[in-house]
Amino acid sequence: MKILIIGTSYPYRGGLATFNERLAQQYIKEGHQVEIITFTLQYPSFLFPGKTQFTNDPPPQEIKIKRKINSINPINWVTVGKKLRKKEADLAIFCYWMSFMAPCFGTIARQIRKNRKTKCIALVHNMIPHEPSLLDKILSPCFVKQMHAFIALSESVIDDINQFDKNNKPKTFSPHPIYDHYGEKLDREFALSQLNLDKDCRYLLFFGFIRPYKGLDLLLDAFADERLRQYNTKLIVAGEFYEGELFYRQKIKELELENLVILHTDFIPNDKVNVYFSVCDIITQPYKTATQSGVTQIAFHFNKSMLVTKVGGLAEIVPHGVIGYAVAPESSEIAASLVDFYENNRQEIFEKNIIKEKNKYAWNILTAKIQSLYELI
Repeated sequence: MKILIIGTSYPYRGGLATFNERLAQQYIKEGHQVEIITFTLQYPSFLFPGKTQFTNDPPPQEIKIKRKINSINPINWVTVGKKLRKKEADLAIFCYWMSFMAPCFGTIARQIRKNRKTKCIALVHNMIPHEPSLLDKILSPCFVKQMHAFIALSESVIDDINQFDKNNKPKTFSPHPIYDHYGEKLDREFALSQLNLDKDCRYLLFFGFIRPYKGLDLLLDAFADERLRQYNTKLIVAGEFYEGELFYRQKIKELELENLVILHTDFIPNDKVNVYFSVCDIITQPYKTATQSGVTQIAFHFNKSMLVTKVGGLAEIVPHGVIGYAVAPESSEIAASLVDFYENNRQEIFEKNIIKEKNKYAWNILTAKIQSLYELI
């Protein structure tokens, strides 16, 4: 098949760009012709809360990536759509994550569909964002109307799509595949030396961009529990502050955790991800809202125990008491689970179970689900 993947990609950084590139690699492996169409301008700088939108990593190998889309220029949307229409691809996959992109993607899809050959499928990470606004209700229908079908990475997102799809178009769910391209798990002592960490301590990891919905404040409250002190634990926070840096630093001070929380708050490049995951005992995701998370799928790759909260689709991925914990987004429950993890030496059994559980999350499962949708429309 001739396939277009439309969404963020190199030279942009972050989990969504990584996802699209890994999806392209899977399609190439399966023998398809694949091209990623990404942005010349993704966000206006005033809308982007981080330090930079761009990665310093080298470009992914063997993937054809073309920068074409200006997210705020309607004339560009029509022009790009017409050019993509002429390619007469079999399938255009729109990788959708926020309503800001709805008019842009919807316009491009409307032009592509005029060739009466290309099928447009939305691969939806979030239909309604973690921090919703009135614009989501206004803009989202612009995109939904132009799609032939939808695939979501969590069941909860299917429900969200149904709020906007009045025509009952085909939809399916396929869980977020494993991020398996961050290298191999490292020897713990070597990884500790790379980060200049004490080998006698035990480490928890909070990984990824820091935003209010991710619940770092809940985790800090939980980590202040005195019961954890007997296990010589420290918390690593690895990821860039998108907002609230002063609030979190003040909270760490108020809870007297300055010597127990290690802040590595620059963007973590791809070639350092395995270092952080190799030093920790458990990955903590105390989210207040969620759909799914790429962090859980990195944890699967490195066979790491997880603590998630029962929001969105996270509990679908982490069966409680089998490979980790799925608890209410409350600091008391988070603390109790962390104490149980260390007190009852759960790490070994959780990691054994992960090796069995991770088989559910192969990339060819996702591409097969997309193919089934394609054949329906």
